[in-house]
Amino acid sequence: MAEISIGEFARRSRLSLKALRLYDERGVLVPSRVDRASGYRYYDTARVDEARLVVMLRQLQLPLAAIKELLACDPADAATRIAEHWRDVEAAHDARRDLADYLVNRLRGKRSVMYEVATREMPERSLLCLKRNVDEQGQWAFGKEFIAILRERPLPKIEGRQGAPFCIYWSHPSADGDGLIEWCRPVPAGEAHTLAEHCPELTLRTEPAHREAFVALPAGYGAVHWQLAAESLDAWGQEQEHEHAGERLALEPEDLGLRTTYLATGPSDPGIDLAIPFAVER
Repeated sequence: MAEISIGEFARRSRLSLKALRLYDERGVLVPSRVDRASGYRYYDTARVDEARLVVMLRQLQLPLAAIKELLACDPADAATRIAEHWRDVEAAHDARRDLADYLVNRLRGKRSVMYEVATREMPERSLLCLKRNVDEQGQWAFGKEFIAILRERPLPKIEGRQGAPFCIYWSHPSADGDGLIEWCRPVPAGEAHTLAEHCPELTLRTEPAHREAFVALPAGYGAVHWQLAAESLDAWGQEQEHEHAGERLALEPEDLGLRTTYLATGPSDPGIDLAIPFAVER
């Protein structure tokens, strides 16, 4: 094994000393030896190619944790993971381009429906819910918490879209503030009170029957797709209000809110959509 100093390793790998120290701390590129007296790092020359690979992977905007995992993979597996990452990057780029086009058109006075909007009838439902104010990062942990409760206490399944769990955004979390989110699981009305007793963390309530407009979200959807879908629903709502002047089509925030519904039917059809209720039946 041939060793070289951190300075020489940095020169050959085209990495800075600061980057090498960071990669050592994160366990990505660990030196072969550290001098106990001076703390100086020495590297195996055989790892120069690996270091150059790290440089290229960082240019693909891969996080260090993912790079650490890739370096531990066999080459074929690593190649597959890189290809999957790049497909995700391209999909995200395409979504941001669509959002940019939408914003350009909107600022020029053109409002358009980006995604196809459909409508459906939803019956009155008994719901077991978990509601909380969370920040942008905390919303994912909140969703996992709700799923964990359902796994610990399995509930009777209601078939179809009307029985799918969903998440209501009463106000949307952002980088600048919290949002109020409510996770809901429909349950059979005749068993609702008994089931609520077995799930003390959850609150039982009844949602009124209503019609709702919805947009099917693509597989692997991200925040940009979600935003474009929400804008499509908003544009659709404005068109409907114009076409049906005087009819009751407006969202009633005290009763219903923008929601994401999850009906997983398989990997190729995740069955996720964004919906906005209207025409509440009293």
